[in-house]
Amino acid sequence: MASSYSQEWRAVCDKFRDSQTLSDVESRNDPENDPFRSKYKARDLLKEIYTVLNNFDIGETENDENDAECQTEEPVDGAKGEACGRSCPGDSSAGIRAAKLGVIEYYLGVNHLETEELSAGEEHLMKCMKLLERCTITQENVSLCIQARNQLGILWAGRDETEKAQGFLETAESIYIRYMKEDGQPPMDLTEFFVGEEDQLSQQERTKRFEMAYTHTLYYLAQVYKNLEQFERAGKYCHSTLQRQLEFNQFVPLEWAINAATLSQYYITKTRYMEGRHCLAASSVILGLAGEVPSEAAAQESEVEYERREQLRQKRAEIGRCWIKYCLNLLQDARKLLEDNIGELDVDRQAELRRTRRDEEEERERERKSTVLFSSSDTFDSICALEDKVSCIFPLDFDEARAVFLVGQNYVCEAKEYFEMDGHVTDHIEILQDHSALFKVLAFFDEDLERRCKMHKRRVDLLEPICKDLNAQYYLLVCRQLQFELAETYYEMMDLKLALADRQDDLDAHTVKKFNHLCSSSMRFYDMFLDSTRSPEGKFPDKLEDDLLRPALVAKFRVARLQSKLISSSPTVQIDNLNLSLEAYQFVVQYCKKHPESKAAVETELELSEEMVNLLPIKINRIRAKITTN
Repeated sequence: MASSYSQEWRAVCDKFRDSQTLSDVESRNDPENDPFRSKYKARDLLKEIYTVLNNFDIGETENDENDAECQTEEPVDGAKGEACGRSCPGDSSAGIRAAKLGVIEYYLGVNHLETEELSAGEEHLMKCMKLLERCTITQENVSLCIQARNQLGILWAGRDETEKAQGFLETAESIYIRYMKEDGQPPMDLTEFFVGEEDQLSQQERTKRFEMAYTHTLYYLAQVYKNLEQFERAGKYCHSTLQRQLEFNQFVPLEWAINAATLSQYYITKTRYMEGRHCLAASSVILGLAGEVPSEAAAQESEVEYERREQLRQKRAEIGRCWIKYCLNLLQDARKLLEDNIGELDVDRQAELRRTRRDEEEERERERKSTVLFSSSDTFDSICALEDKVSCIFPLDFDEARAVFLVGQNYVCEAKEYFEMDGHVTDHIEILQDHSALFKVLAFFDEDLERRCKMHKRRVDLLEPICKDLNAQYYLLVCRQLQFELAETYYEMMDLKLALADRQDDLDAHTVKKFNHLCSSSMRFYDMFLDSTRSPEGKFPDKLEDDLLRPALVAKFRVARLQSKLISSSPTVQIDNLNLSLEAYQFVVQYCKKHPESKAAVETELELSEEMVNLLPIKINRIRAKITTN
């Protein structure tokens, strides 16, 4: 009798193994016209196993369910308010039988999800949970309890039922925490119910698989919290997921590196630069574990090597772009701390921050480092070395800002190697815009006005050739961005030259010519920007769209100011320039009168425009009077 039972059980185990092979291995080779062939075969085997299991140990189970081990207890997850009634220990005969049936229901559920039969998949997973709900959590069933809820969480998230997904996943999390607190021993893996004793997993492998299941729980919770716009919690869970993947060596280097780099961008938006830098340093180091980029020659000889080369180059460039954003945002946030009400460096504020910074930042970094480290014995030194190359505290002077700038510029060069203009137009231009922004914010820290002018000239050299070559019909938004930035850059250069001119007693012809060139160039790009808003017939819109309202009115305002700044020895030319300036100021005033709701967007510019509309006619009349007198 025992021999017959043993043979039957061996046949069950063989069928289970075959179903796993069909589902995980042979299904990869299924033909396109029958993509789920192996999955369906695996399903048939699982159904056969379920039928056999229902006939095993019935007598033992009935006795066990009535013995003293059964007791009254709340549901495992307190779910849905269902009364649990009498519960049985998970390691009793009844509990183990429930777990075995639950495993088959679980795999049937996953099988149906994989074949896109979602309702049937949900039904089997819920049956799995139902089988276990009267059992206490033990080594035998804890992994199954968590993985079933993981799958239901994924299912409901895919249906955009985020709160339902949240419920299943948070219950899975609480089951893990409770088990580790009350027991903590490496639990059985789902597959171990259907193997012989000689094939049972080691304690180490059990731990690895169990921890992987919980890592998946945290990963899915991170996505759920992100979709619920609970970004702080999402960031925390994403960070924990990445930590655990490293700790248990359960990661694909390319995927892990990109996820860590993406997380860095969240920290940057929260001005948590120490964490952002750590994520990026870890990302770069782990990317290196994916191996060297194949040479161009090797890529030409093998399609596999070509795809690997392109993938590695792309991921490295994407991580490089995240480093650029880190450096740029660090500099820009430092500028916000240091600038006065007219956008210049506030030296008193600079001195104050310098006095208080060191002790506060060092203490803050010590506190954070104890909780956010991504590392293993193999990567710790490399990550720390990369972190040391760039600061995570706000730069307070030009030398400190330049050190951050140079790191960002290095990654600009790296990113452009992959994102070339040919084939990656939008990405390439965005990188150039970031490079320009790095020069712009570095100029803020420099007290040398001539050197600041040269930095803005570098911005022009970066963007103007692209702006001229780009087809506005296909890249209208990008063209507008470039036109406005170039106009602003020339405008800033004009202001710097004006400040330098104020230090001189007399302006020579070269200085005048240079100054007028800057004014004209700025006006030209502002006009190009404004012209891009016109209809095909050349008519300016009666009412500007919300996203164009402030930029367009600011452009008009600045054209008015630039027109009045042009230097000419001819009174007639001066009057012409002032009349054009007056027209532009009047446009701003009249538009805001016609559309009162637009005043809030340009309060300062409107106030100055109203003043100039009153003052310029007086100035024009004075010049005319001089002409008449002469």
